[in-house]
Amino acid sequence: MSPDGKRIGFVSTRLAGTDGVSLETLKWVRVLESMGHTSFCFAGESDWPEDRRFVVPEAHFDHPDIRKLNHDLFNDYVRSATTSLLIENYKNLLKERLYAFIKHFDINLLIIENALAIPMNIPLGLALTELIAETSMPTIAHHHDFSWERTRFAVNAAEDYLRAAFPPTLRSIRHVVINSYGQSQLALRTGASALIIPNVMDFDAPPPPADGYANSIRADLGLADDEYMILQPTRVVARKRIERAVMLSKRLELPNTIIISHGSGDEGSEYADFLREYIELLDVKVRFSDDIIAYQRGQTEDGRKIYSLADAYRACDLVTYPSSLEGFGNAFLEAIYYQRPLVMSTYEIYRIDIKPKGFQVIEFGDYITEDTVKKTRELLIHPEIAKVTCDLNYRIASRYYSFANLERLLAAVIHLSIGE
Repeated sequence: MSPDGKRIGFVSTRLAGTDGVSLETLKWVRVLESMGHTSFCFAGESDWPEDRRFVVPEAHFDHPDIRKLNHDLFNDYVRSATTSLLIENYKNLLKERLYAFIKHFDINLLIIENALAIPMNIPLGLALTELIAETSMPTIAHHHDFSWERTRFAVNAAEDYLRAAFPPTLRSIRHVVINSYGQSQLALRTGASALIIPNVMDFDAPPPPADGYANSIRADLGLADDEYMILQPTRVVARKRIERAVMLSKRLELPNTIIISHGSGDEGSEYADFLREYIELLDVKVRFSDDIIAYQRGQTEDGRKIYSLADAYRACDLVTYPSSLEGFGNAFLEAIYYQRPLVMSTYEIYRIDIKPKGFQVIEFGDYITEDTVKKTRELLIHPEIAKVTCDLNYRIASRYYSFANLERLLAAVIHLSIGE
């Protein structure tokens, strides 16, 4: 750590795996470390090095008691007195552990990753708010998405908690959002200003060439030699609208298999069940592949290779991204970074913040049209055409979404937070 470096404490419900928040946090850590800062984390689950993490199971949204609290809070307009008491007890427990985390690692700047935006763990948000109010700890609240953007939080018995802590408006908190819609809505709903720091990739360092490890990925995923590999690099949740990718696959009339890289995550199995029925109905080849695709390479318990998400991008012929709603779009940037053609829906943040930069992708609105199918088929059959647009997209992304841009913006927000 440099003499001016800060000891930064990242706090979230989970900092592990391939979800967007965890991946983007690692990019921030990498850039902050290059600036001379040292990073530590507090979370309910973490795959960070043991000497850099402080794991408290009650901070996880998937802790059994937190799940029970959420069930009572987000199914009705009235909560039980027992729920209120449990929230108070867990808030106090988590606040005590947060104080211990700060003391143990001598933290002098907090960065809160979505734990003050989405109410997946209300006691954690309340504990953080109280701690910041009690200490005036310099804090950057990094908001990826907000409760008002998710229909599952619309009916709730937690309005007092949401107003208090999701997000809080305290003097020592600097708010960061990932898109202009979040910036305007935060100001409208709370009066708080925010800096926009979009998601990034390291476009100054192109992906290294294939090293041979993933030569077997297509065979392990069950693809025949003459099949196109279509990668759907998202979780299996309803807003990802994976059924649109399935419909595209059906209408291409080319041999192909859709590879879905992630599992359902924290939003249950109802959509996954629907999707499996839809796939069977349309008789499309789809492989749910989160058993052998992860953020990093490894090995399963039964000795099979685990491929990285990067391996999957390198191996695929096309990326589908049919989401109806995204806070920014990690999969969009990843497809651009690995120079893969992209078929995607024109979700709101894409239309407002990303499309005006000049990217060339195959777009569709609510439905897969014949034009969408025709353009996709052409790119698959003529990869030389796809390469021209992929090269252009990479150059544009290098200008707007690089680590160099992230470093500049982080330096600014840290200066505002610390006052140095």
